Amino acid sequence: MAERRKFKKRFCKYCEQKVEFIDYKDLASLKFSLSERFKIMPRRLTGNCKRHQELVTVAIKRARQTALIPYIVDRKNVVENPFEIIK
Repeated sequence: MAERRKFKKRFCKYCEQKVEFIDYKDLASLKFSLSERFKIMPRRLTGNCKRHQELVTVAIKRARQTALIPYIVDRKNVVENPFEIIK
């Protein structure tokens, strides 16, 4: 039989902190749910529960709508750390 990989169980950091609402203006907490190309990371990578992942998704989409977070990253102008731009 093939070996089963043992992965560390990921816990929802928002459940641990008992967060009820995720604000779209709080970019410091939202950047942990974004990839380096500003794509929304899935639950299996972030460890968020379904409820909080939906709140994070809505908050990121609202931040994009208000131009706090870019929709896309330009491939021609590569930046080392894109999160320094959105301080």
